[in-house]
Amino acid sequence: MTPPRTQQIPVVVLAGFLGSGKTTLLNHLLRNRAGTRIGVVVNDFGAIEIDAMTVSGQVGSTVSLGNGCLCCAVDASELDTFLETLTRPSARLDVIVIEASGLAEPQELVRMLLASDNPHILYGGLVEVVDAAEFEATRQRHPELDRHLAVADLVVLNKTDRVGEEERERLRAAVAELSGPAAVISAVHGRIDPELLFDPALRPDDGGMAGQLSFEDLLRGDDHEAHEGCDDHEGCDGHGHGGRGGGHLHAAYESVEFTSDVPLDPRRLMAFLDSRPEGLYRIKGFVDFGAGDRDNTYALHAVGRFLRFVPRPWARGERRLTQLVMIGAGTDAEALSRGLTACRAEEPAPGDAAEDPAVIERAMWGVLRYVPRNEDADEAPEVPGEQREAAAEV
Repeated sequence: MTPPRTQQIPVVVLAGFLGSGKTTLLNHLLRNRAGTRIGVVVNDFGAIEIDAMTVSGQVGSTVSLGNGCLCCAVDASELDTFLETLTRPSARLDVIVIEASGLAEPQELVRMLLASDNPHILYGGLVEVVDAAEFEATRQRHPELDRHLAVADLVVLNKTDRVGEEERERLRAAVAELSGPAAVISAVHGRIDPELLFDPALRPDDGGMAGQLSFEDLLRGDDHEAHEGCDDHEGCDGHGHGGRGGGHLHAAYESVEFTSDVPLDPRRLMAFLDSRPEGLYRIKGFVDFGAGDRDNTYALHAVGRFLRFVPRPWARGERRLTQLVMIGAGTDAEALSRGLTACRAEEPAPGDAAEDPAVIERAMWGVLRYVPRNEDADEAPEVPGEQREAAAEV
């Protein structure tokens, strides 16, 4: 039997200049995590409202927040060491968020993650938080903002309640022009749906009786009164759903589901992925390539420009399906569905050249370029040497 794969933990880089609201967004994620265990890497503990949490212990530069989450204060030279600590099975984390301020340039952190030898981490995207009310002033003070936006996978245009509708649309267009294919979403007080960044945990927190209110449940119940009239300073979490600009956070983005019981053609799927539209932030799920690899289903993980496929053997009796979810902002859901439907493989006629094993193998080369090379040899299909590359940007 093939041994189970090592669990990989997505690592999200959160960037933004002082006053943008990235710390507010980070604290919002911690308080609205719905059972997800989050590891946070910061340059200074002051970025996290530790005094608002139940601190259950501190070891070295690591603080346990008492709710299954951990926080590390590091500098760039220590990042790899602390990622090793946070990805140990004993930490039981589901996602890691790196708050980029004071550590390194965002693009340098992304390069460090993509080049890391740590088999337990998976690149989760670069999120740039922008202050809508101070956008032009921030660009003047920090010309490098344009460079940061150009490499971002997701841009959060924050504090949009402080500008009028016409100005908001102008800012969205300006940010979209600078950020290229990245998804751009609007937010107030850093409130975004955590599921935009990472999948919710499939298990509840341990250690509590069924139905018992957690600390974050109480915080959510009180947050409207606590943050009424909040000016969204860096220390204000402002994570409630009430007030101007509130409402369902899911409305800020679109989620498109696609299921097919017909295998996908690998070349057509790669063409779809290479030309995916602007605003499409994440794609996740599993792909059946049929004759391309009858032994394995392929987990697909795409964030921004990053793409990875991870094969795993089909389970005995498992229904062979392709199931994908696409998440983005400003995308055309019908066009995305049509694009994937067009990727379905046609059944070759008897004697057709498409049945030639060599033709089928070559068709898979584009996919296999994005299978990580650190997979165990007995878990991954054989890949021609010149075609095999580390999971990379596309």
